[in-house]
Parts: sequence; structure tokens; C-alpha cells
Amino acid sequence: MTDSEFMDRAENLLKAVEASCDRINDANRADIDNQRVGGMVTLVFSNQSQIVINLQKPLFEVWMAAKSGGYHYKYDGEKWMDTKGQGEFFANLSRFASEQAGCVISF
Repeated sequence: MTDSEFMDRAENLLKAVEASCDRINDANRADIDNQRVGGMVTLVFSNQSQIVINLQKPLFEVWMAAKSGGYHYKYDGEKWMDTKGQGEFFANLSRFASEQAGCVISF
């Protein structure tokens, strides 16, 4: 993967996270505040817990920090998968966000 391919795919991922937050806030009581600064999106929940998603350009990875821990994702040609076999990015984000929001959330 080239630098520009990584940035295109990673930027699409961050935009999808942001768009999902808007959809989720309209659909249920989650009230997720999303803040974007460059290659980082911070999700803040009503209980003030956070999930931080940021790009690691030199490694071609997307990192996610949640209450449950830190996770690294690489694009496998189809989707963003955890580098330690812990699953797919959006499935994990949905699970971690649900735990932190106290309600079912689907990204």
C-alpha cells in the first residue's frame, strides 16, 4: 500500500466514524460528542469516558484507545483488522462504544 492509498482509506474510515456518530445521536440516547483534529477523532460519551482513534501513518495503521485497552488495525485489502487477531475495526468500535455508552450502538 502506498502512502496516498493509506491516507485515502484511513480518511474514509475517520469520515465514516464521524457520520455514524451523527446517525447514532439521531437514533438513540447515546449522545456521543465527536471531535476531529487532523488524523484523530475523539468520541466523548455522556459519562465522560472516551474512545480515541488516530492514524499512524508511518506504520499504515489506525489505532484505537478505549476503556478496554489499545488496539492497532491494518487494512487487509477489504477491511481494517486488528493486528493481534482481535477482530474488525467497526465491530470492535461498536462493542467498545456500547460498553462505554451503556446502550447498544452500531457503527
